[in-house]
Amino acid sequence: MGLTDRLSNATKGGRPPDSASAGGSLIGATVRRRKDAIADSSRRLKVKVHNKLFETIDVSKLETFEPAMVSSKVTAAINDILNEDGRLLTDADRGRLVEELKNELLGLGPLEPLLRDDEITDILVNGHNQVYVEKRGKLHATDVVFQDDAHLMLIIDRIVSRVGRRVDESSPMVDARLPDGSRINAIIPPLALDGPALSIRRFGKHRFDIGALVERDALTWDLVEFLLAVVRARLNVIVCGGTGSGKTTMLNCLSAFVPEDERIVTIEDSAELSLQQPHVVRLETRPSNLEGRGEVTQRDLVKNCLRMRPDRIVVGEVRGAEVFDMLQAMSTGHDGSIATIHANSP
Repeated sequence: MGLTDRLSNATKGGRPPDSASAGGSLIGATVRRRKDAIADSSRRLKVKVHNKLFETIDVSKLETFEPAMVSSKVTAAINDILNEDGRLLTDADRGRLVEELKNELLGLGPLEPLLRDDEITDILVNGHNQVYVEKRGKLHATDVVFQDDAHLMLIIDRIVSRVGRRVDESSPMVDARLPDGSRINAIIPPLALDGPALSIRRFGKHRFDIGALVERDALTWDLVEFLLAVVRARLNVIVCGGTGSGKTTMLNCLSAFVPEDERIVTIEDSAELSLQQPHVVRLETRPSNLEGRGEVTQRDLVKNCLRMRPDRIVVGEVRGAEVFDMLQAMSTGHDGSIATIHANSP
């Protein structure tokens, strides 16, 4: 077959009989099978060590120790098991496996590396085998995966149980938070058709202050002076915007203008505000229990906080019946209160 025939054949979608090409495909398939075999072997070893770890360590007692001591104890136990079952591992593979197992036992499993990346603002788990992150306003696919839906559910249960919440078929949606203040939303079947889904809205270690917003051209100093006057004059403020537009950031910045001798009561579904004043009382809603009782809504908390002698009331997000009580509070002696709402414009 001449060069012209080869080009013609390629243009038509055919492939010339090329022993090198066939050989390359064979090699590629062999490499893929070898990689799959190594990955499968690694998973089996990880499960084996994980099971032995639970036989070696009383997990229920770990919380009684300091975090550093817990990490040290778990690392030592994993290495003892690997000295028997993982002798053929390279140092790099061994180190990676130790880290993964520690994350499974003490943290949030495959999500831990993402939570340590300060550039990530959102972690979006669309199922056990699809995880996206948002960095600098852009979504990126990751290679992070869970073993299966049960593994993902285990991580979700771990998150919500730490803040006294639950998620199951009778209550398939839940809002919660991580110790660092990150906001969590989880939704599971039957509402989530393709398996459990988890969304994590993260907040940076260094919160933006009003000066940082000016540096990033989000505000001007003239506008800052106006906002300072608004807060000090005890005018009521509603911060509105779409998802991820910076409502909570703006609310935190505005709250910095509140005089330190005033008493502030904050009300949230999932606590994420970070007020710097010394006199702040933080309230958080509570879902119903397994019997469907015991729910405490934002409206309940707004009504209750009126009896707590607040100078100002700050509601993290007004989105239901509590708006009536909030407006009444703003009109009956609690001037200078602040709230946020979801809206594209004032």
